[in-house]
Amino acid sequence: MADEVVMSKDEVLARVREILAEMFEIDPAKVTLDAHLVNDLDLDSIDAIDMVVKLQELTGKRVEEELLRKVRTVGDVVDLVHAQLVARAATAA
Repeated sequence: MADEVVMSKDEVLARVREILAEMFEIDPAKVTLDAHLVNDLDLDSIDAIDMVVKLQELTGKRVEEELLRKVRTVGDVVDLVHAQLVARAATAA
């Protein structure tokens, strides 16, 4: 697995768009890096937890609660997921 290819941030954003559209019927066009999860996408804390569970399936890693508290925008989600994937690839190498 040393040659594991990490998804780019654009690929992560595309996957986050798919998840939000599929789980919460959010228009993918609204899912931009600067979209605020609560104010722009109308997600509540339960929705956010559901989304995190889905993203943990994608990364194969548990997301620290401390990191989750800092997530406010789609860009924060993308950065967090990308960092998780990079970390997983680094430990697999």
